[in-house]
Amino acid sequence: MRAGKHLAVIVSLLLVATLVSGCGIIDRLTGRSRSQVQVQLPPPETGTPEVSSGETKEEVKTTKVVLYFSDPTGNYLVAEERTIPLVEGIARATIEELIKGPGPGSQLLPTIPRGTVLKDINIRPDGLCRVDFSKELVANHSGGSLGESLTVYSIVNTLTQFPTVKQVQFLVNGQYVETIAGHIDVSTAISRNESLIKKEAQ
Repeated sequence: MRAGKHLAVIVSLLLVATLVSGCGIIDRLTGRSRSQVQVQLPPPETGTPEVSSGETKEEVKTTKVVLYFSDPTGNYLVAEERTIPLVEGIARATIEELIKGPGPGSQLLPTIPRGTVLKDINIRPDGLCRVDFSKELVANHSGGSLGESLTVYSIVNTLTQFPTVKQVQFLVNGQYVETIAGHIDVSTAISRNESLIKKEAQ
Protein backbone atom coordinates (compact mmCIF):
# COMPACT_ATOMS: atom_id res chain seq x y z
CA MET A 1 0.00 0.00 0.00
CA ARG A 2 2.78 2.32 0.98
CA ALA A 3 4.74 1.27 -2.13
CA GLY A 4 1.78 2.16 -4.30
CA LYS A 5 1.63 5.64 -2.81
CA HIS A 6 5.31 6.12 -3.43
CA LEU A 7 4.86 5.04 -7.06
CA ALA A 8 1.99 7.47 -7.49
CA VAL A 9 4.03 10.32 -6.08
CA ILE A 10 6.95 9.50 -8.33
CA VAL A 11 4.72 9.38 -11.41
CA SER A 12 3.14 12.72 -10.46
CA LEU A 13 6.57 14.34 -10.04
CA LEU A 14 7.68 12.98 -13.39
CA LEU A 15 4.57 14.43 -15.09
CA VAL A 16 5.11 17.85 -13.49
CA ALA A 17 8.80 17.84 -14.46
CA THR A 18 7.89 16.84 -17.99
CA LEU A 19 5.31 19.65 -18.30
CA VAL A 20 7.70 22.26 -16.91
CA SER A 21 10.57 21.19 -19.11
CA GLY A 22 8.21 20.96 -22.07
CA CYS A 23 7.09 24.56 -21.61
CA GLY A 24 10.72 25.66 -21.43
CA ILE A 25 11.55 23.79 -24.56
CA ILE A 26 8.57 25.33 -26.38
CA ASP A 27 9.55 28.80 -25.20
CA ARG A 28 13.11 28.30 -26.29
CA LEU A 29 12.04 26.94 -29.67
CA THR A 30 9.64 29.83 -30.17
CA GLY A 31 12.24 32.40 -29.20
CA ARG A 32 14.83 30.86 -31.48
CA SER A 33 12.43 30.87 -34.36
CA ARG A 34 11.66 34.56 -33.89
CA SER A 35 15.33 35.46 -33.73
CA GLN A 36 15.96 33.49 -36.88
CA VAL A 37 13.19 35.36 -38.67
CA GLN A 38 14.60 38.71 -37.51
CA VAL A 39 18.07 37.81 -38.72
CA GLN A 40 16.78 36.80 -42.12
CA LEU A 41 15.00 40.11 -42.74
CA PRO A 42 16.80 42.16 -45.46
CA PRO A 43 18.57 45.30 -44.18
CA PRO A 44 16.98 48.65 -45.08
CA GLU A 45 18.41 50.40 -48.18
CA THR A 46 20.41 53.42 -47.16
CA GLY A 47 22.09 54.30 -50.46
CA THR A 48 20.59 56.63 -53.06
CA PRO A 49 20.58 55.64 -56.74
CA GLU A 50 22.91 57.54 -59.02
CA VAL A 51 21.13 59.95 -61.32
CA SER A 52 22.64 60.49 -64.71
CA SER A 53 22.20 64.00 -66.00
CA GLY A 54 22.32 62.76 -69.58
CA GLU A 55 24.20 65.90 -70.60
CA THR A 56 27.04 65.51 -73.07
CA LYS A 57 29.46 68.23 -74.05
CA GLU A 58 28.98 69.22 -77.64
CA GLU A 59 32.27 69.12 -79.47
CA VAL A 60 33.13 72.30 -81.31
CA LYS A 61 34.73 71.56 -84.67
CA THR A 62 37.72 73.68 -85.61
CA THR A 63 39.85 74.30 -88.66
CA LYS A 64 43.26 75.82 -89.33
CA VAL A 65 43.56 78.93 -91.49
CA VAL A 66 46.50 81.02 -92.63
CA LEU A 67 46.61 84.76 -91.92
CA TYR A 68 49.16 87.11 -93.45
CA PHE A 69 50.65 89.88 -91.30
CA SER A 70 53.60 92.22 -91.73
CA ASP A 71 57.03 91.14 -90.54
CA PRO A 72 58.71 93.37 -87.90
CA THR A 73 60.54 95.36 -90.60
CA GLY A 74 57.35 96.19 -92.49
CA ASN A 75 58.78 94.85 -95.74
CA TYR A 76 57.19 91.42 -96.13
CA LEU A 77 54.14 89.37 -95.31
CA VAL A 78 54.52 86.45 -92.93
CA ALA A 79 52.05 83.59 -92.62
CA GLU A 80 50.52 82.86 -89.22
CA GLU A 81 48.54 79.65 -88.80
CA ARG A 82 45.54 79.98 -86.50
CA THR A 83 42.89 77.53 -85.31
CA ILE A 84 39.35 78.90 -85.41
CA PRO A 85 35.85 77.40 -85.10
CA LEU A 86 34.64 75.74 -88.27
CA VAL A 87 31.64 77.78 -89.38
CA GLU A 88 29.66 78.07 -92.57
CA GLY A 89 31.02 81.54 -93.40
CA ILE A 90 34.66 80.54 -93.00
CA ALA A 91 35.96 83.34 -95.28
CA ARG A 92 34.23 85.99 -93.17
CA ALA A 93 35.51 84.44 -89.94
CA THR A 94 39.05 84.36 -91.35
CA ILE A 95 39.07 88.04 -92.35
CA GLU A 96 37.70 88.95 -88.93
CA GLU A 97 40.67 87.11 -87.42
CA LEU A 98 42.98 89.07 -89.75
CA ILE A 99 41.43 92.33 -88.50
CA LYS A 100 42.15 91.28 -84.89
CA GLY A 101 45.86 91.28 -85.68
CA PRO A 102 48.70 88.92 -84.79
CA GLY A 103 48.39 86.53 -81.87
CA PRO A 104 49.52 87.41 -78.32
CA GLY A 105 53.29 87.62 -77.98
CA SER A 106 53.85 87.69 -81.74
CA GLN A 107 56.47 90.01 -83.22
CA LEU A 108 54.42 90.40 -86.39
CA LEU A 109 52.59 93.63 -87.17
CA PRO A 110 48.93 94.17 -88.16
CA THR A 111 48.16 95.12 -91.75
CA ILE A 112 44.56 96.32 -91.30
CA PRO A 113 44.12 99.90 -90.00
CA ARG A 114 42.76 100.28 -86.48
CA GLY A 115 38.97 100.51 -86.27
CA THR A 116 38.32 98.77 -89.60
CA VAL A 117 35.19 96.61 -89.64
CA LEU A 118 34.24 93.92 -92.15
CA LYS A 119 30.80 94.94 -93.36
CA ASP A 120 30.11 92.28 -95.97
CA ILE A 121 31.73 89.52 -97.97
CA ASN A 122 30.37 87.66 -100.95
CA ILE A 123 31.91 84.90 -103.05
CA ARG A 124 30.52 84.41 -106.53
CA PRO A 125 30.44 81.02 -108.32
CA ASP A 126 33.17 82.23 -110.72
CA GLY A 127 35.59 82.73 -107.79
CA LEU A 128 35.31 86.52 -107.44
CA CYS A 129 35.16 87.56 -103.79
CA ARG A 130 33.74 91.00 -103.04
CA VAL A 131 34.87 92.21 -99.64
CA ASP A 132 33.36 95.37 -98.16
CA PHE A 133 35.14 97.24 -95.35
CA SER A 134 34.21 100.26 -93.27
CA LYS A 135 35.69 103.69 -94.06
CA GLU A 136 38.50 103.18 -91.52
CA LEU A 137 40.33 100.98 -94.04
CA VAL A 138 41.07 104.20 -95.97
CA ALA A 139 40.75 106.93 -93.32
CA ASN A 140 43.06 105.29 -90.78
CA HIS A 141 45.67 103.91 -93.15
CA SER A 142 49.22 105.00 -92.36
CA GLY A 143 50.03 105.41 -96.06
CA GLY A 144 53.11 104.56 -98.08
CA SER A 145 53.39 102.38 -101.14
CA LEU A 146 54.78 99.35 -99.31
CA GLY A 147 52.37 99.70 -96.41
CA GLU A 148 49.43 99.81 -98.82
CA SER A 149 50.74 96.76 -100.67
CA LEU A 150 50.98 94.81 -97.43
CA THR A 151 47.39 95.75 -96.55
CA VAL A 152 46.01 94.78 -99.94
CA TYR A 153 47.86 91.51 -100.33
CA SER A 154 47.45 90.42 -96.73
CA ILE A 155 43.73 90.42 -97.48
CA VAL A 156 43.98 88.95 -100.96
CA ASN A 157 46.46 86.21 -100.01
CA THR A 158 44.44 85.32 -96.92
CA LEU A 159 41.23 84.94 -98.93
CA THR A 160 42.75 83.07 -101.87
CA GLN A 161 43.87 80.23 -99.62
CA PHE A 162 40.32 78.97 -100.09
CA PRO A 163 39.79 77.08 -103.37
CA THR A 164 36.51 78.92 -104.01
CA VAL A 165 38.27 82.32 -104.15
CA LYS A 166 40.29 83.25 -107.24
CA GLN A 167 40.28 87.05 -107.11
CA VAL A 168 39.31 89.78 -104.63
CA GLN A 169 37.38 92.98 -105.28
CA PHE A 170 37.63 95.77 -102.66
CA LEU A 171 34.71 97.93 -101.56
CA VAL A 172 34.49 100.59 -98.85
CA ASN A 173 31.09 101.34 -97.36
CA GLY A 174 29.50 99.44 -100.24
CA GLN A 175 31.25 101.48 -102.92
CA TYR A 176 34.04 100.49 -105.30
CA VAL A 177 37.27 102.41 -104.65
CA GLU A 178 40.25 103.12 -106.88
CA THR A 179 42.87 102.96 -104.14
CA ILE A 180 43.29 102.64 -100.40
CA ALA A 181 46.27 104.93 -99.84
CA GLY A 182 46.94 106.35 -103.33
CA HIS A 183 49.50 103.85 -104.65
CA ILE A 184 47.80 100.52 -105.46
CA ASP A 185 44.98 100.30 -108.00
CA VAL A 186 42.15 98.29 -106.41
CA SER A 187 39.44 99.37 -108.85
CA THR A 188 39.60 95.93 -110.49
CA ALA A 189 39.73 92.43 -109.08
CA ILE A 190 43.12 91.47 -107.64
CA SER A 191 44.80 88.07 -107.81
CA ARG A 192 47.11 86.41 -105.31
CA ASN A 193 50.67 87.72 -105.06
CA GLU A 194 53.23 85.58 -103.27
CA SER A 195 56.22 87.81 -104.05
CA LEU A 196 55.59 89.75 -100.84
CA ILE A 197 55.53 86.61 -98.68
CA LYS A 198 58.74 86.33 -96.71
CA LYS A 199 60.79 83.25 -97.43
CA GLU A 200 62.66 81.52 -94.62
CA ALA A 201 66.02 82.52 -96.10
CA GLN A 202 65.13 86.23 -96.11
